[in-house]
Amino acid sequence: MPDGPGNSGPDYDEDFYAWTQYQAGVLRSMPCDDNRFDRENVAEEIEDLGKSERRASESQIIRVLEHFLKLAHSPTDRPRYGWMRSIAEARRVLRKTMTATLRPHAESEFAALYEDAREAARLGLLENGEEQAAATLPDVCLYTLD
Repeated sequence: MPDGPGNSGPDYDEDFYAWTQYQAGVLRSMPCDDNRFDRENVAEEIEDLGKSERRASESQIIRVLEHFLKLAHSPTDRPRYGWMRSIAEARRVLRKTMTATLRPHAESEFAALYEDAREAARLGLLENGEEQAAATLPDVCLYTLD
């Protein structure tokens, strides 16, 4: 939320998510008597850009966890390098997009993200006929966000 006219808020290049949320708040707080400007919907669109960034980082975390689970539990050796490549790519994306504002959100949602990753891993293992591996996936996440 905007603190006042002297505060420029979060930096666009440093924390895009925080910037979008801040700018939407600034826009909503600005007086505007011109009914041609749809301030509320413009502010909502700006907020949604940030939310899209948040969902993209969540998707990358799920991807990493899913492939960690497959690497740890699948007996097959065929797709392992593909899973490792996928993990490396997701980590590269996360290094660029995980900000100080997004990290606490990811930490608070980590258990739910793990559940999504676990289900994706389970279905992928079942699809490859690896019922035993799918049955051994832990209910509780053994990994950390780091």
